[in-house]
Amino acid sequence: MEEGILNLVKKVLGYNSDVTAFDQDIIMFTNSVLNILTDIGVGPSDGFRIEDDTATWEDFLGTNKRLEMCKSFVYIKVRLQFDPPQVASAVAALEKIAEEYMTRIQWIVNYPDPVLTEDGGV
Repeated sequence: MEEGILNLVKKVLGYNSDVTAFDQDIIMFTNSVLNILTDIGVGPSDGFRIEDDTATWEDFLGTNKRLEMCKSFVYIKVRLQFDPPQVASAVAALEKIAEEYMTRIQWIVNYPDPVLTEDGGV
């Protein structure tokens, strides 16, 4: 069984799954970012939220491998809200990466079928 979104976000933030003191904060920020993605066409059209560690990435993203970067986008945006780096250049770097991911995710949503070349590559 796939590990839940909450525990995976906590892992990236540096918390073990058994540390629950910040779960409500992390859930709130994660849901905000998932709503951003839903607004641009990722995930279920009627919205999506996590309430605990039972919701998985497959529940949100389905099986579209091209949307894997959504996971990194969520991690970065939650990090910036929940535990931002104390160095301005680190914050700026994360914001730049998140902006690039957002652009690429929007491209994937707007152009779901990649254009293949004659040799089968993209």
